[in-house]
Amino acid sequence: MKKNLCLIAVLALLVACSSPVKLNEVPVEDKAGTQVTAPVTPPPAPEARSAVASIDARPLAAVSPGPEGVAKVIYFDYDSFAIKPEFQSVIEKHAVYIKQDSKRRIAVEGHTDERGGREYNLALGQKRSEAVRKALNLLGVSDGQIEAVSLGKEKPAMTGSTEEAFAKNRRAEIAYK
Repeated sequence: MKKNLCLIAVLALLVACSSPVKLNEVPVEDKAGTQVTAPVTPPPAPEARSAVASIDARPLAAVSPGPEGVAKVIYFDYDSFAIKPEFQSVIEKHAVYIKQDSKRRIAVEGHTDERGGREYNLALGQKRSEAVRKALNLLGVSDGQIEAVSLGKEKPAMTGSTEEAFAKNRRAEIAYK
């Protein structure tokens, strides 16, 4: 009896896995709402391919403007908008880069972790972005080149309720426009 049940289960599994859809045909729906199948053409043989220009597949953040090899994120302590000494050199390098061209514009986005109310976190995020803006101003960057905004807890860099996630979310990000 057990053998018969196992055989039936295996047969049912095989029937469920089979499909009437041909793998070399792709269903396409036209504007009239009827289903049409279009054959899929196999890719050309390697020797028949034409020369195609390569693209840069790095993430957009990796190719965005800004000083090469310099972090664009400044992290803060809990419930603080004071810039830590280890991030002062990051801000200095951005200041030098921004001052080289008066047409360069940045947005400093202030972020918080998920603790606290919405209004409180928006205010704290704004204080963080303003702290970075003021530091750049003191280093000679024109106020017209910097926009300071707060996103509060709305765009976390890392989800979760761990101290590691909280630390990654307490930040100000420099975004070049």
